[in-house]
Amino acid sequence: MTPADWQLRAAPAALERRYLAEGWWTDDSLGTLLSHGLTRGAALDFRIHSDSRPWSGTLGDVHALARRLAAGLRARGVAPGDAVAFQLPNWVEAAATFWAVSFLGAVVVPIVHFYGPKEVGYILRRTGERALVTASRFGHVDYLANLDALRPDLPELELVVLVGDDERDTPRGAIPFADMVAGDALDAPLPVDPSSPALVAYTSGTTSDPKGVVHSHRTIASEIRQLGAVQPGPNDPPPLVGAPVGHGIGMLAALLIPVYRGQAIHLIDVWDPAVVLATMVRDRVTAGSGATFFLTSLLDHPDFGPEHRALMRHIGLGGSPVPRAVAERATSLGISIVRSYGSTEHPSITGGRHDMPLEKRLSTDGRPLPGVEIRLVDDDGKDVGGGTPGEIISRGPDCFVGYTDPALTRTVFDADGWYRTEDVGVLDDDGYLAIVDRKKDIIIRGGENVSALEVEELLLRMPGVAEAAVVAAPDERLGEHACAFLRALPGANLPDLPAVRAHLDRAGLARQKWPEDVRPIDEFPRTASGKVQKFVLREQLRLENQS
Repeated sequence: MTPADWQLRAAPAALERRYLAEGWWTDDSLGTLLSHGLTRGAALDFRIHSDSRPWSGTLGDVHALARRLAAGLRARGVAPGDAVAFQLPNWVEAAATFWAVSFLGAVVVPIVHFYGPKEVGYILRRTGERALVTASRFGHVDYLANLDALRPDLPELELVVLVGDDERDTPRGAIPFADMVAGDALDAPLPVDPSSPALVAYTSGTTSDPKGVVHSHRTIASEIRQLGAVQPGPNDPPPLVGAPVGHGIGMLAALLIPVYRGQAIHLIDVWDPAVVLATMVRDRVTAGSGATFFLTSLLDHPDFGPEHRALMRHIGLGGSPVPRAVAERATSLGISIVRSYGSTEHPSITGGRHDMPLEKRLSTDGRPLPGVEIRLVDDDGKDVGGGTPGEIISRGPDCFVGYTDPALTRTVFDADGWYRTEDVGVLDDDGYLAIVDRKKDIIIRGGENVSALEVEELLLRMPGVAEAAVVAAPDERLGEHACAFLRALPGANLPDLPAVRAHLDRAGLARQKWPEDVRPIDEFPRTASGKVQKFVLREQLRLENQS
């Protein structure tokens, strides 16, 4: 499959006219937007915090590297519209590759660095890459061995560029990264149709196969402007980004928003809370934004102290559920928390601001961001009233243009451009949105719906519980029942099933919503953004039920 096979949607004409008139959509490409920002911020710091491949320089240095890589790719046949993938840790070469592909007007396809051959093979076949930039090895992943097994099924893949200390031992058919950047630099970004594809961001795997989400130059540029406008002020320390740049959250936080806003860039390639905390103090950077896991992993660590709190005045959480207990805990430490809601498909639907009333920051995901519209609908697609839960449907200038699988695209959009999120939310009287659940996270016990999120919120208030995930377990009598997986705080003992039920009884939760099974777990299976992969837990329970 190649980009020509994606059958992407066009926005309804009325929406296109509005987005152009309001300035959300322009004729800028992603490449020109980045080039302008990198030129303005050329003197800003760019640092890679890594044991294996540290790097220190400026945005201008990486901009020059990216322009040389763009010229090297162009000389080897990469043209506007071609798909180019990279699978790299949070290294300087990842930034240079992302920016270089954008300068060429090609379609950049980031791949999370710890994905294995199943996911990588699926992505490369689905997207039809002309070129791939990858490492030889990182951690337990042997990229070259994986690629050797995949190459026979990848007829479109013509060019492989290898990053690593052993580049000179590059296998036949691959080119060392150093050779790709040895020549002249590309003068300027190449012209491209701004409504054409710029980026394929693969979803982080809450389903068994990732979905290729296609953004045009206009939709991703709109997201950069929109999200950039609601970030904390310039007096905050620069963020240390540990989310993989191969994932949407890391990509936006590290490679796009700082360039647009004129901020220094700090990346770390292994999220070790002790190392992160030490780096924060040494280099005066902040950390903990993104998925809730990144914040709680720091707060839970014994090294966390007042010097870290002082660097974490403003934290933005999104990409996974944000339990109120976590927000209250951070607030009690003097950390201002705001929540946002979006997805790879529609990245910034709602967002909070730090000047919002405290109760709104603790209990809602903010209001629709400028340019975005939302509605709540029932199962028949009819609008529901205020205070009534409904599926969130959205549209806006940053909403994607389709999936690489055209059949999927047809299932999530209507003729007026509304996108079905499959998330369930409630709007309060002031227009603030709170996420109630995901439709797929609702447990249907004997015909009655049980909200996993509602139960998880209460479980997180139990002593010793660091994290909770409630999923549906097969039940011969009821169809499904709730099973709670619990991860303990360091050194703590987890509550057993009777203790869990007693706690939920005291909290006033209806008996039919109580878990009927409690499982301890040392580490949750996670997506690249830190979200718990509940489908893995459900599959584990299904297999146990069959045995």
